[in-house]
Amino acid sequence: MPAFPAILVTGLSGSGKSTALRVFEDLGYFCVDGLPAGMLPKLAEMFQPKTSQHRGLVLGMDLRQSDFIQEWEEANQQLLKMGIDLNILFLECRTDTLVTRYATTRRLHPLESTTLGLEQALEKEKEVLAPIRDAADLVLDTTDYSIHDLRRILQEKWTEVETDAKGMRVRVVTFGFKYGVPLEADMVFDLRFLPNPYFEKELRQLCGKDAAVADYVLKTEPGKTFIKKYTNFMTYLLPLYAEEGRHRITLAIGCTGGHHRSVAVAEHLYKQLRQEGYSTTIEHRHLELG
Repeated sequence: MPAFPAILVTGLSGSGKSTALRVFEDLGYFCVDGLPAGMLPKLAEMFQPKTSQHRGLVLGMDLRQSDFIQEWEEANQQLLKMGIDLNILFLECRTDTLVTRYATTRRLHPLESTTLGLEQALEKEKEVLAPIRDAADLVLDTTDYSIHDLRRILQEKWTEVETDAKGMRVRVVTFGFKYGVPLEADMVFDLRFLPNPYFEKELRQLCGKDAAVADYVLKTEPGKTFIKKYTNFMTYLLPLYAEEGRHRITLAIGCTGGHHRSVAVAEHLYKQLRQEGYSTTIEHRHLELG
């Protein structure tokens, strides 16, 4: 059990790390960016939450140091010995969007050189950071986020994330197939077979969070039988993943627009998984586009 909340913010360059750190700073965390990995244990040792006004420690790290991964692995082992288990937030983004962002800011990628172009540098970065991504407690794809979207989502999510939770962490993401499937999904569920509230005039302007829509989707067939079997399936499946050492999973639940059916089902599943004791977060990615 960590003596205080400790969070590592990392990911692909250009995916929003600086914005994330500002969000955590606003939430009352002590934030340090660009610290060499080897100095993490020393900083954690110096941080005294009992005499500090800060809620915890947030560290921003990237590939600006050439031996980042090796130093990170050594530092993480030292932190574990100190009883500090870092909660890792990994930010990523689609390559074409990252290229556009770099073109807009006119900044160089940390790995870019005379022999390595921007797209090659981005692919190299993904390869190098893969071990940290695999160990992350929360992976966020910021492709469709503005700066304001990322700020809002992090503020909403981090109040839900239990930094001292153990075992499987579940992230539920709803989406609309017309806008694209989330790239980070481990499982994708297509709900377009369920009755669509969009075609009911009195329900069209509502969303899956509204009771009338949820009842329409889940309290009539086939939704009534589906939600029971789907919830039972997930509560059966998740412990099997956990036994194999899996500590996080992203479930993407989609319908046509990501506004009615997927939201209703996801909200129901989210509540059930929380009752089962899973550290669960939920994101309605395309709800405001409906």
